[in-house]
Amino acid sequence: MSMLAAVIYGPDDDCDQMLADFAHGLAAQGVAVAGLVQINGRDASCADMDMELEDLDTGRLINICQDLGAGSVDSCRLDPTGLAEAAGALKAALEKPIDLVVINKFGRMESEGQGLVAEIGEAVASGRPLIIGVPRRFAGAWDDYAAGLDDKLACRPDALAAWWAAARSPAAVE
Repeated sequence: MSMLAAVIYGPDDDCDQMLADFAHGLAAQGVAVAGLVQINGRDASCADMDMELEDLDTGRLINICQDLGAGSVDSCRLDPTGLAEAAGALKAALEKPIDLVVINKFGRMESEGQGLVAEIGEAVASGRPLIIGVPRRFAGAWDDYAAGLDDKLACRPDALAAWWAAARSPAAVE
């Protein structure tokens, strides 16, 4: 059992909502959860600035979309400024005593060595349990990054619950 879990998901899975529900549910039970979960608007396209990251430590919402204008088609609307703000929030949370780190996604930016890749590494190095969403299209880049140190999970609440139960067991900590 690894302290690092990757939820591998496809385009028909709602990993964002599942991770948010999981993190909020554990926090309601008194588990100290920190990290970032993605909150999507109606179509999650950024057309209406409708993707945000929730800082689980503070509850603050961080906009991660940028308006590229009416002529922009098929361009990445991920806002590097918003992502940098989220990285700072994650870094601050990692300095506190926490039981679990949840990170919404190892996406394109991370697969290119940018985005939250440093903070993901810091969270793993801290030895705390970490769960992260990994879109299937970036699974190869994730495998290179994780170097086999992770457990792969199906995008299902029961898979998260089983992994968390094992990660919390005294044997996992030894």
